[in-house]
Amino acid sequence: MAKRRPTLAEIAGDAGVSVSTVSKVINGHLDVAADTRRQVERLLEQHRYQPRRHRERRPVGLIDLVFLDLGSPWAMEILTGVEEVTHDAGFGIAVSAVHDRKRSRPGRKWLDNLQARHSDGVVLVLSELSSQQQAQLDALGIPVVTVDPVGDPAREVPAVGAANWDGGLTATEHLIGLGHRRIAMLAGPPDVMCSRARVDGYRSAMRDAGLAVPEGYVTHGDFMAGTGKDLTEALLDLPEPPTAIFAGSDQMARGAYEVLYKRGLSVPDDVSVVGFDDLPEARWATPPLTTVRQPLRDMAQMATRMLFDLINGNEPETTRVELATRLIQRDSTAPPKE
Repeated sequence: MAKRRPTLAEIAGDAGVSVSTVSKVINGHLDVAADTRRQVERLLEQHRYQPRRHRERRPVGLIDLVFLDLGSPWAMEILTGVEEVTHDAGFGIAVSAVHDRKRSRPGRKWLDNLQARHSDGVVLVLSELSSQQQAQLDALGIPVVTVDPVGDPAREVPAVGAANWDGGLTATEHLIGLGHRRIAMLAGPPDVMCSRARVDGYRSAMRDAGLAVPEGYVTHGDFMAGTGKDLTEALLDLPEPPTAIFAGSDQMARGAYEVLYKRGLSVPDDVSVVGFDDLPEARWATPPLTTVRQPLRDMAQMATRMLFDLINGNEPETTRVELATRLIQRDSTAPPKE
């Protein structure tokens, strides 16, 4: 019976160091103490550890696509963009989701399954890897590209996003230009980069216009319609509710619509609403939703092409790509009554 190949975690445990340190030794990084390097190298030799990326390895024609959650049209737009590129390349996709909005990392079983199916690369969407998971993929020679990264990924990990700050600024300036002064924001998770950038753009527009942001006017959810409803309820219960709402996603805007209609308020006559994404459903809403368009399919396509460059041994021209956003004006915004 063939002897089982040791894992990086086991070698790291024997050496009393982190998996990341073992990965650095394997990849020739210089920021490891000489004694630690010698100890790790001795264990690697003792276990006859051979990183898979050092073997002649032909692509199997499969990539992993990891979402934080699959329960939204937003995810389908990303999936469509990735599939268009993989189809042309003759590759397949293994799709998975974290299924837990309290954490943004796939579980340990996912990494085991990825290794078992010999995936050629990974696209992460609004999700991230632990340092240990990233180190193991580095050691295996499996490249990673992120779309809308949760935090700031390592510089060597390519990331594709949209001009979220500019989108937040433009949406808010549009409402200010209509004459609104009480403008609230339904934001996404505060620990997600794209969400923070949209809030920063909103605050910058309010500040430049000399407008205050009262307490309770910026609230955070999870980009989904359910939290859009809950947060809108809270806004309308404020002593001085807003005349306009900038939602950090079209899904949250949909939740805001539901609450406004339930309370007998009209969009846009009583409250104007702006979304973010420009999902297909935005144009079919009643009234059609004014929103910030981010090119989701383009973002997904670009990330997948960057991943293929890495799979083929080519370094991408840049590791940070930000695609433009633009305001799509429809019928959900109008000057305030007051």
